[in-house]
Amino acid sequence: MSPQDAKGDHHRPVLLAEVLEGLNVRADGFYIDGTFGRGGHAAAIRERLGPEGRLWLVDRDPQAEAVAREHFGQDPRCRFFRGSFAELGDWLRDSGLEGRVDGVLLDLGVSSPQLDHAERGFSFLRDGPLDMRMDPESGRSAVEWLQNVAEDELARVLRVYGEERYARRIARRLVWAREQGELPQTTVALAALVADAVPVPERHKHPATRTFQAIRIAVNGELEALERFLDGVCDWLAPGGRLAVISFHSLEDRMVKRFIRRAAGVRDLPPEIPVIPEGLRPRMRPVGRAVRAGEEEVRNNPRARSAMLRLAEKLP
Repeated sequence: MSPQDAKGDHHRPVLLAEVLEGLNVRADGFYIDGTFGRGGHAAAIRERLGPEGRLWLVDRDPQAEAVAREHFGQDPRCRFFRGSFAELGDWLRDSGLEGRVDGVLLDLGVSSPQLDHAERGFSFLRDGPLDMRMDPESGRSAVEWLQNVAEDELARVLRVYGEERYARRIARRLVWAREQGELPQTTVALAALVADAVPVPERHKHPATRTFQAIRIAVNGELEALERFLDGVCDWLAPGGRLAVISFHSLEDRMVKRFIRRAAGVRDLPPEIPVIPEGLRPRMRPVGRAVRAGEEEVRNNPRARSAMLRLAEKLP
């Protein structure tokens, strides 16, 4: 039985077959699932490991930790870390395993169970408190963030993180509501305010979709965590080790794409230097092209529609 089936959740791991093929899982390898969620990808990776294999599981969510403890806690090959994947470098150094990872996976964004539980505040489809924290036990909730953010910063977050064309208009409306003592406290109330502020909604998309995405990214520091992760991943992987990142919006995907391009490139050198110095050699190579879910997977799992998988391999 899979972890999500045992908990009654309907979370399906996105692009599972493509991830397993891309990671090229070996029976004796050391792998890291940096976004454990409800364990769908991790369970499939573990099935391919032999007795000498090793699997680290990472997540900020206490509910994810509970699933990991229940379904992976008795397996000596597995170890769970509660925290952000941005902290992997510290844990690997402390364990003496830096440079020995054979594959690391990130499945970015919000898991289906998080969206389905109204009390988490991620979705405007279910009325709940404006929380949006990946770890509800630390940091500021979305409503606390909105109570203090300046209008210019709010507009910037909506424009950059949400790619919202009406960012200034929405920010102004939210700040006005705050000044009147009417700042939304729930997901449905925030969605209604945003919808009222947007003059021309996009077809087939709720007017609050981009705002919710932007606030969630800001509250959780998601792009900063991804940047820190990418800055260190080349040092963590063993030669031949694979990086697999599934992203769900263009900001994350661009960051990963540009990182792989930089890591695979060679800086311009003067012609009198015939041998590339070690520090300037390419560190990674892209593995194939970006992968999207097929029609059948999207039909069975609508969350996969916007998923984009990028793969890279550490060079010797």
